[in-house]
Amino acid sequence: VQLQASGGGLVQPGGSLRLSCAASGSIFSINVMGWFRQAPGKEREFVGRIRWSSEYTFYADSVKGRFTISKDNAKNMVYLQMNSLKPEDTAVYYCVASPAGSGSWDYWGQGTLVTVSS
Repeated sequence: VQLQASGGGLVQPGGSLRLSCAASGSIFSINVMGWFRQAPGKEREFVGRIRWSSEYTFYADSVKGRFTISKDNAKNMVYLQMNSLKPEDTAVYYCVASPAGSGSWDYWGQGTLVTVSS
């Protein structure tokens, strides 16, 4: 499975941004897709996930109510809608995927930088 994230950029505090992740390859093997982020000088942090076969989502407390993950199975796309952005949301955001039976995030995209600053 190959993952290609895009949509990062510079946004002002309180603004919105939508990240996209294009999946290709053995899509049939995917069970869950998600997003992680890594801020400068900090450890990588889980953001949220969505099941490939349903609409079930789960979010980290730090983004709950502000971020929304959605998908388009027909286009093999996953999205991360980010609203009410804060400077502490500044990070490189990674699209990830977990195949059925794995229990771990086996596939990672290259990351896209989101900078929240005035």
